[in-house]
Amino acid sequence: MRALLPSLAASVLLVSACSSSSTNTDGGTVTLPDGAVVPATDGGTIPGSDGGPQGPLVTYGQKYEGGEFHLGPVDYAETQWHNACAPGTKYAPAVQQVEGQLLAGLWNGIPNTADYCDACIWVTTAKGKSAMLRVVTYGDTSMNSIDVSPQAYAILDSGEYPRTMTWQFAKCPDTGKVLYEFQTMASEWWTSLWVRNARVPLAKVEVKSANHAAFTKLDRGGDGTLTDNAGFGKGQFTIQLTGIDGSVYSDTFQWPANGVGGQTLTGQGNFP
Repeated sequence: MRALLPSLAASVLLVSACSSSSTNTDGGTVTLPDGAVVPATDGGTIPGSDGGPQGPLVTYGQKYEGGEFHLGPVDYAETQWHNACAPGTKYAPAVQQVEGQLLAGLWNGIPNTADYCDACIWVTTAKGKSAMLRVVTYGDTSMNSIDVSPQAYAILDSGEYPRTMTWQFAKCPDTGKVLYEFQTMASEWWTSLWVRNARVPLAKVEVKSANHAAFTKLDRGGDGTLTDNAGFGKGQFTIQLTGIDGSVYSDTFQWPANGVGGQTLTGQGNFP
């Protein structure tokens, strides 16, 4: 899967957050990043880390049908293609650990594909196999098809051809806290980051900070980054995530002594 290269790289340093809050809004519809309003559906269970059920399966929006799953391969080592949602230095080890090895790359014909970087999808094959995969890239493939990691392929493949499947966006299993990975050139004057490991696909990300008295939406880039071209300003800041189901989660941080460039800040929690 051919992918887009990001503009700037980032490295990792874990820093604790000061506070967080979350609210959950129930509703029968969700608004996707492309503006479409679609029904939300619940059903089934998602597996936990031990293979047993963790909780109800929650999916969002339409089923993407008529595509196939292919062994990309999609992998963190980028043995064939760069992951479009990663910096030039590849996915950081801390992010790999929480997001896991069951990876997917989406067809780039989906509107605003980069908005779904690090979201989860629930894949079901025509043979009845299923898996929860994490989106780490996108690129050229056939309509509604996905490329997958070797680990995901091993779960989904039954030796069939064509490898027909359907998929939907879904709530990720609980694998830990939200991570905020800042680009290496990020500063108080120009601030850019990736949001990693959020359980719910994101409709928008906003910041309230020294430069923004009210929550201000960050701009999504083609590599999945979220950027404030005016910068957060130096001081305490709150990042607010709104999921496509309307749920809201936020983390508040003090400005790191060494700045945010190249750092990864760890939130206090995640969407419920």
